[in-house]
Amino acid sequence: ALRTRWKKSRQPQKKLQPLRIACVVNERGTAPVYSAQRLIGLPVIIESTGHRAGKVLDLWFDEHWLLRGLLLKARRWWFKRYYDAALWEDVTACGSDAILIPDKDAVKRFEASDIGRTFHTGRIRLKDLPVITDEGRQLGRVSDVYFQGFQGTPITGFELTDGFVSDLIEGRKRLKIPADPELLKLGENAILVPARCEHDLEAFVTESG
Repeated sequence: ALRTRWKKSRQPQKKLQPLRIACVVNERGTAPVYSAQRLIGLPVIIESTGHRAGKVLDLWFDEHWLLRGLLLKARRWWFKRYYDAALWEDVTACGSDAILIPDKDAVKRFEASDIGRTFHTGRIRLKDLPVITDEGRQLGRVSDVYFQGFQGTPITGFELTDGFVSDLIEGRKRLKIPADPELLKLGENAILVPARCEHDLEAFVTESG
């Protein structure tokens, strides 16, 4: 498996409760870091029965780009679309091979209009959004996002791509969210960051585990 190296991001201590995590807390005992790409495709298992509720189709974010839930299945009834989803607050464990929820009632149905922002399938999506500095320079496009294992956690960083050829030659880049979140503007068509973020780009590093 691949494990992404990532330094711990500071998180507000109040009102944040860590999830009960299975086998993914790092060796320093800090909160685990997840990426959208690694969660998508994982099976979601009902803890009380061992039955499979589905697999992660996409990640659902609220209007502040906080992780809201996991989309498991898309449905259509007449002219309306629906999603079966598990709220992130109901996830009891999130490991490298599966995600656990307590029971079948943790999967709820939502109209597509309720699912405003997603990682890669919704009307407003994070994947492929350009990241542009306040001086007008594009740093790349979002290929993945990172967040820590807290309920209501904000996104803590982005993995950026400049295209297939550039990725092969130079590798992808990683950008941490600025310490002051007010400096970042996460819009529907672009992500705006301070110009100094260009100097904070890091080469994306993985290691075999």
